[in-house]
Amino acid sequence: MTLARRPLTDGWTLRPHGTRVPRHVRDAGEIPAEVPGSATTDLLAAGLIEDPYLDDNERLQAWIGVTDFEYALSLDWTDEQADRVDLAFDGLDTVAEVRLNGTSILETRNQHRSHRVPVAEILREGANDLRVRFTAPVRAAGRAELELGARPHVNHHPYNAIRKTASGFGWDWGIDTAASGIWRPVRLESWSTARIAQVRPVTRLEGADGIVDVHVDLERARESPLRLAVRVGDRTQEIALAAGEDAAVVTVRVPDVRRWWPRGFGEPHRYPLEVTLHDEAGGERELDARSLRIGFREVRIDTTPDDAGTPLRILVNERPVYIRGANWIPDDAFPHRVDRARYAARIAQAEFANVNLLRVWGGGIYESEDFYDLCDERGMLTWQDFLFACAAYAEEEPLRSEVEAEAREAVGRLAAHPSLILLNGNNENLEGFEEWGWPARLDGATWGEHYYYELFPQLVAELAPHIAYTPGSPFTPGRTHRPNDPDHGSVHIWDLWNRRDWNDYRAYTPRFVAEFGWQGPPTWATLTRAIHDEPLSPVSPGIQVHQKAIDGDAKLTAGLVAHTPVPRDMRDWVWAMQLNQARAIGTALEHFRSLAPHNTGAIVWQLNDDWPVVSWSAVDGDGREKPLLYAMKHAFAERLVTIQPRGNGLAVILSNETDAPWRGELVIERLAASGARLGQVALAADVAPRATVTVPVPADVATADDAASELLRARLGPTAGWWFPADLRHASLAPAALRMAVAPTEGGVRVEVTADTLVRDLALLVDTVAPDAVADDALVHLLPGETAAFVVSSARAIDPQAFAARGVIRTGNDLVAGPAEIRIAPTPVAPLAEEVAGVR
Repeated sequence: MTLARRPLTDGWTLRPHGTRVPRHVRDAGEIPAEVPGSATTDLLAAGLIEDPYLDDNERLQAWIGVTDFEYALSLDWTDEQADRVDLAFDGLDTVAEVRLNGTSILETRNQHRSHRVPVAEILREGANDLRVRFTAPVRAAGRAELELGARPHVNHHPYNAIRKTASGFGWDWGIDTAASGIWRPVRLESWSTARIAQVRPVTRLEGADGIVDVHVDLERARESPLRLAVRVGDRTQEIALAAGEDAAVVTVRVPDVRRWWPRGFGEPHRYPLEVTLHDEAGGERELDARSLRIGFREVRIDTTPDDAGTPLRILVNERPVYIRGANWIPDDAFPHRVDRARYAARIAQAEFANVNLLRVWGGGIYESEDFYDLCDERGMLTWQDFLFACAAYAEEEPLRSEVEAEAREAVGRLAAHPSLILLNGNNENLEGFEEWGWPARLDGATWGEHYYYELFPQLVAELAPHIAYTPGSPFTPGRTHRPNDPDHGSVHIWDLWNRRDWNDYRAYTPRFVAEFGWQGPPTWATLTRAIHDEPLSPVSPGIQVHQKAIDGDAKLTAGLVAHTPVPRDMRDWVWAMQLNQARAIGTALEHFRSLAPHNTGAIVWQLNDDWPVVSWSAVDGDGREKPLLYAMKHAFAERLVTIQPRGNGLAVILSNETDAPWRGELVIERLAASGARLGQVALAADVAPRATVTVPVPADVATADDAASELLRARLGPTAGWWFPADLRHASLAPAALRMAVAPTEGGVRVEVTADTLVRDLALLVDTVAPDAVADDALVHLLPGETAAFVVSSARAIDPQAFAARGVIRTGNDLVAGPAEIRIAPTPVAPLAEEVAGVR
């Protein structure tokens, strides 16, 4: 018989067990359970708890993390005379025992592994009783820490003692859910003779040809001869397997292969890969089949030392790629709720921000097939951390075997994806050991070194040699310098957010930045949906629950006061902090890009959130775009004009991340706030493909007579860069005077804004106009008389007068000079002949 899969999704129930279960929950008895799911979301669906993302519900629901939960399913089964019947779990979170008809068939201790158990001898015709009992994760982690010995970690639970998502116990941006549940699919599989256990393609390029070695692992129920067919595109190879053989490597050569390219370099072409298993003794019947899509590409990390230190240069198909990246965390604290459409929406937001790489952070999960398939399809480079973050990890049993099994499974599963170019040993653990005082606290205990320098590189070399490996982030190649040395390898820059001002990003000249960030609140619509404080203020109780960073409020304020006063009004406070976040990261990104090729990449912390929270994200917990996303869009543009300090003066840096030369007249102007030209120089510019050119600004143009009321603008074609000698707090700015016209357009409205004064950082905060509204640009500077055009997309009809509502049209001027004066034209204006929209 051909392998038959029966999903076990319907009919589950859930019951809590523990002394801290509230009476109303205990009295409810068994409640309906969703699989895949979690106990918390089942309690929510049953109306037994409030949404944990709202107000102070997180604290009120702490009992869930110290409670055991039992899932139960009455499973009807009919014996179809298959050789094997397996119960397959793709993910159990985390410490669990599975019992079938009263027999214990499985005990698990690892959220990140799948499990398969033969159950034909235990199943019976008709009804069967299947139960999964989860041990309370907080208690399980505490007991495991006692068994293994305490080791350093961040946050308040010993997440490093068990193999559960670290951020599931809370993080400095994350809610403490300490969830339990069947978080990935479960099914019955019936099969005879043999089945395909794993297909692991390893691709390489040989001249113009692509070669894939398809490693196929089998599981047998009978020792009979088999036939394996592998088809790649229109090429097929078949091999025979003698009785007893349970593994094979089938090599397929694709002549004149079309390579897979990342975003901005070419088409991310993929080939269908089909593997079928036949029983030669059974009349050529098909036993099992798998389908994948693969891509042919090569990846290499160049760490050849140079005169400035040690670079970390990523090459795809031998072409250097400047990494314009964002860090990715689980998109929901309950990851089972993230479906393909949500992954697609989030990846599209990364593309909008001109991101070309997503780093899957080591305190989260090994991401789903949907995530990686979408990245493959869209040319979005990815790197995946092994799941070790900000802690020391025991190398003894039982953790050691769990880690190896988990890593082996993850690498084997992810090996097929061409977007995955890097597997990384851990997040900040090398730095932690060297710089956070761990050795004294460990007192000789193991901390994870074996995993990062021995086990993981061996597994990657064995299972996925076409994927690069690094031992940690940050790290120094060759272990010749401290792990977070800006001159060597990759760095994480967190001292600015924690202790210094964001202007100091320009004091760094790093080779590669894998993490850096600045906090900002979520959008107003998200904030007010999640927090219902009355009055709502930066220090009201609900805001405090949704601020997880140590001294986060103080750091937000300290990071703002150098640039603008701290507003008293809550809407102004949200805008000020969001703008400050965007300006901080925009400043950093433009600086890092200006250092290319010395600097080879920057990965912003972070793209997304897992719940509504004040954090470093560019997209908030409800999926709405914060101003930071627009700052990333500008700074990560393929062609960038930026003005930077160089020596005692200024320089225009032109960055061209395209395959075409960038030529034209570079016009550099010193302008008064009125728009009057005070100085100018025009130069011929010629920027080669994938190159960066520095153009010094003549002193008479660069030097302001009145810093508070002057600015520089450099333009090459439609692309512009700006330099303001005075920050907002010290600038001579009037309240923004704006004229606005709104006209319907396909899928939304077109908004044209004309400035009658100098306007800095104009943005449309459209989340309050319509919950799904999205503007196509923000953070635009305008001189008097200039017009910017925005398209606001929404499935709802938008009243033009809605843009006059308080808090929709915002500028940097608002924070130092007072609210904008906005006039909305009664009738739509004609399309602009020439727009300034979106140029910086």
